[in-house]
Amino acid sequence: MLSRRTLGRIASQPAALGAAPASARNMATLREIELRLKSVRNIEKITKSMKMIASTKLAKAQRAMQAGKQYGIANSEVFVNAPAENPAKRKLFIVVSSDKGLCGGIHSSVTKATRRAFADKESTVEDDSPIMVIGDKPKAQLLRTLPNNLVMTFNQIGRDIPTFADAAGVADLIIKSDVKYDGIAIVYNKFVSAISYEPAIVEVETENTLKESPGFKAYEMEDDVTKDLAEFSLANAIYAALVEGHACEQSARRNAMDNASKNASDMISRLQMQYNRGRQAAITNELVDIITGASAL
Repeated sequence: MLSRRTLGRIASQPAALGAAPASARNMATLREIELRLKSVRNIEKITKSMKMIASTKLAKAQRAMQAGKQYGIANSEVFVNAPAENPAKRKLFIVVSSDKGLCGGIHSSVTKATRRAFADKESTVEDDSPIMVIGDKPKAQLLRTLPNNLVMTFNQIGRDIPTFADAAGVADLIIKSDVKYDGIAIVYNKFVSAISYEPAIVEVETENTLKESPGFKAYEMEDDVTKDLAEFSLANAIYAALVEGHACEQSARRNAMDNASKNASDMISRLQMQYNRGRQAAITNELVDIITGASAL
């Protein structure tokens, strides 16, 4: 049997070249966990700040939405009393969203609704119906699925609370464009509550549709009347869709940042537990080495 002195000499010999001690490996792992903890804590601070900002903007967006809904109500009253005789086949789809991200599925909601409208076999919509998009995010999604239908896109609209001037500018460009259509469908996100929304499509009648409707044929009026009414109705509908979509965006961003903050908090708890366990294991290994070395003397 080896004597205690021989065991002491063996224990005191240096480790083989290139082999790192177990404590060094543990320290490296703890350092990585510590860096991850710091990174996740910084992310949590950012997401909490973005949640607070989105909550403030949501209150303003809801007030603007309530005022903007009156424009949509005025449109619906006109169209109820002047319905179209024949359904439109070549519709112009106006997809309303925004340029910003980090707001959940707000953009994919309207693009999916647009694709469903084209894929619906019972619908009379032509396959080459034109699409105009407000916002860079839905534009990027529709370019992958319906690239040949995109005819015009708008951006930098509604960066803050949308105004009627923004909607009127978009409506003016649409009417002055050379795009041919016999009906307009606006695809937007409808505000349901502070935590939910759903895609919706609102129909807008064109100048020719208003002229041919029985409600307008009953009266004698100049051509400029229906022309101005059609342009004003389009601007009203776009404005109502913009303000409601903006409220949905702020609501979705607040919910997304809230979920991100909760996930970051859970990750911090797991990493902190892992760090404490690794630190305790490193201390225990060092104590075992010290006790083993002391008992070998």
